[in-house]
Amino acid sequence: MKIRVAHVITRMILGGAQENTLLTCRGLHENPDYDVTLVTGPAIGPEGELLGEAERLGLRVIVVPQLRRAVDVRRDFASVRALRRLLRELRPHIVHTHSSKAGILGRYAAHAERVPIVVHTIHGLPFHPYEKRWRNALYVWLERRAARWSDTIVCVADAMTDQAVAAGVADRAKFVTVYSGMETEPFLESAAHRAAMRGRLGYRDDEFVIGKVARLFELKGHEFVLDAATRIIAAHPNARFLFVGDGILRPQLEAQAERLGVRDRITFAGLVPASQVPSYISAMDALVHASLREGLARVLPQALLAGKPVVSFNVDGAREVVRPGETGWLVPPKSVDGLVAALCEAIGDPQRAAAMAARGRELCRERFTWQTMVAKLDRLYRGLLASVAAPDAR
Repeated sequence: MKIRVAHVITRMILGGAQENTLLTCRGLHENPDYDVTLVTGPAIGPEGELLGEAERLGLRVIVVPQLRRAVDVRRDFASVRALRRLLRELRPHIVHTHSSKAGILGRYAAHAERVPIVVHTIHGLPFHPYEKRWRNALYVWLERRAARWSDTIVCVADAMTDQAVAAGVADRAKFVTVYSGMETEPFLESAAHRAAMRGRLGYRDDEFVIGKVARLFELKGHEFVLDAATRIIAAHPNARFLFVGDGILRPQLEAQAERLGVRDRITFAGLVPASQVPSYISAMDALVHASLREGLARVLPQALLAGKPVVSFNVDGAREVVRPGETGWLVPPKSVDGLVAALCEAIGDPQRAAAMAARGRELCRERFTWQTMVAKLDRLYRGLLASVAAPDAR
């Protein structure tokens, strides 16, 4: 008898949580022991979508039109009703939710429909230092309530567990870390695309390209990189910057680059398909990650797998990949001085930078494969099912 699993996520845009969910569903779908359904809201937004890829992989995908990221009480109640109807039809043995909105609504629906096992993955916590105090209080209260409806909470980094436990979401025993898996081969082999991609982007061999891969959105930190760029370019005139991603802040960031006099040294590549990200990273000489909040940014292991030195703000799970002096540079959040010093060091000492990238490559090679992630979740599911009545008992 197959184990029926329903994965529930708010929207399948281009993003780390969505790629994680897609690869999890793919791995379970390819396992004959599982019957997998991906439940999602519409892929609304400028970030691109992964629904087409899910369909290409042959996954069963059900779109719940009412399920949206924005808070809307009437629509949220309608989402819960729709999810409950759907779960009654699917009769899953396991519901596994992802992202904050789907995590709250999906876990409540699963609890109300008496689904035997409920699992939730924290890709990034909704409460954080940059949110309004009343919103943080509400989010913490909701996460505590939803944790009661969860058998296990999966975190993509130990840092997420530490923060959730500190906020009183649940006891530490309820959490387990499963690093977010990815297709590692395209990054390991990305060097083959370097010359072609640099030529396409117009970079000379003697130029040092500092890249950032992220949505052009709040808290992603592009403004700090632009502020650092003026000083880095002054010290190293061969430095260029490549921003991969798009979003609502693009006009604002382009205007900032103009004001700073570095617009001609910044390439805004825009939204690119996920399959092309390894090629864009191959064109870089170093990667900078300046987000102010992130569970564990997938681009950090991706860059290291591609053999690129990384500089990151010391937030959330970054330190679990970027080990100072060993695999990269960590600098304090919002520190433009820190970004300038670390990136100038990477430019000025390429041998040390390459050695750190090589160590990071070995650290990430096995830890971040999607097959490793799926195998860990498979063991988790089977262990949880063994702790309750047989699946047929429902």
